[in-house]
Amino acid sequence: MSTRVYDCLKQIAEKIIENKDFLTDLDREIGDADHGVNMARGFQAVIEKVDPEDADIGNALKKTGMTLLSTVGGALGPLYGTAYMEAAKVFAGKTEVSGDDFKAAMEAAIAGIQKRGHAEKGEKTMLDALMPATDILTEKLAGGASLADALTDACVAANEGIEFTKTIAATKGRASYLGERSIGHQDPGATSLTMTLETIRDFLKS
Repeated sequence: MSTRVYDCLKQIAEKIIENKDFLTDLDREIGDADHGVNMARGFQAVIEKVDPEDADIGNALKKTGMTLLSTVGGALGPLYGTAYMEAAKVFAGKTEVSGDDFKAAMEAAIAGIQKRGHAEKGEKTMLDALMPATDILTEKLAGGASLADALTDACVAANEGIEFTKTIAATKGRASYLGERSIGHQDPGATSLTMTLETIRDFLKS
């Protein structure tokens, strides 16, 4: 599937910036109240620094990761930056997106986040959305679904992951200081991650 990676990244940036206040409000409940602000700043920088004419998906994702790493504060920048840079390795030199490559990129992102953040599923992080989404994507692709259709189901799983984060206490990051008091609140990272997947889904379908 041929795609223009800059256009997709620009739509992700617009989605994050549009939801800046919502993401910040979520983080105000259990964190530093800066998730939306930091993510919006990071993705504004991304659309300014990624070359719109470069069709190499790997180059664009690497630049995205490096930009997020340098502009997004706290623990979030390294985690999101690592996710994009690990995904970039899968797409190095490629100008088209296949289901297998997309799945491999998601798996690489998970591995990078786990290594960088020492996190696992069930700790109220973005992994609680990303890991079930990847599992469903893998299952649907293996069954013959198109990438767009598989990603649609993956987004459902990611949203279920967001709901799951409301039921558990945080054990990572600033939210972990609240302990049991973090129960009842959805994780901002899982939310912004799901927004990203939904934007990619919509981009592929269009």
